[in-house]
Amino acid sequence: MGMGKLKETPLDSDRDKSQMRTPEVELDFTKNALASVLYRQGNTVVLACATKASSLPRWFPRDATRGWVNAEYSLMPGSTDSRFRRERQGAKGRTMEIERLIARSLRGVVNLDELGPLSLTVDCDILNADGGTRCASITAASIALRLAIRRLIRSGDCLPLESRLNELDDVQLTAEQMKTHEQNVMPHDVAAISVGLIGNDVYLDLDYVLDSNADVDMNVIMTSNGEFVEIQGTGEESTFSSEQLTRLIEMSKSGISKLHTFQSDLFKEI
Repeated sequence: MGMGKLKETPLDSDRDKSQMRTPEVELDFTKNALASVLYRQGNTVVLACATKASSLPRWFPRDATRGWVNAEYSLMPGSTDSRFRRERQGAKGRTMEIERLIARSLRGVVNLDELGPLSLTVDCDILNADGGTRCASITAASIALRLAIRRLIRSGDCLPLESRLNELDDVQLTAEQMKTHEQNVMPHDVAAISVGLIGNDVYLDLDYVLDSNADVDMNVIMTSNGEFVEIQGTGEESTFSSEQLTRLIEMSKSGISKLHTFQSDLFKEI
């Protein structure tokens, strides 16, 4: 590995290298949203709200039978140690890149044909930032999206493709049929975690202190069936070997597995 970058903050972490910050959620934090999740991972706090638009995006065909899932992301002014200015003229470069990443991650686990002609948006607002905000947003957004889809199925707004193609009226799904349809619409969950290389040591779930000390940092997004959506890895004024890359990915997989278990256990109780 090449020369590391100058350290920005003293390295002082009370976690083991492989220890992830414990995720916590509060459902329906915002009552007006179709589904909302207040998600905490350490001191990083995200409010993810899923809403349904009144119509599909304007660029969709008029007779479209498939749906769309989009995402928006924002740092709240008080989320950082100095006030973060609102992006009133539209999303800037970093924000736009993160929004597209979250949206791609969500669409990676949704069958848009089974969803039907519905347009859903998941807004991820960072209430407090302490590293890993995009990763926490993806994990929180996945929870909010599944909860929204489950509610749309229960309300009769999201029906199986076969029922829509046959133009059946007054379709009443049984509990088992609802469960099957939910799995058809969203067969998998998606979650994300950050990992980093400090010296030759791999660290899981980077908070601000770890991130600012990392020679290499990486964001890994995976579905609950073990497939990758995206890997974003950067040498911060440094380089990394294929062996180190393998260790980074293996560490991320262990963390993401725990997040998927957390998501799965949460929905068993709802």
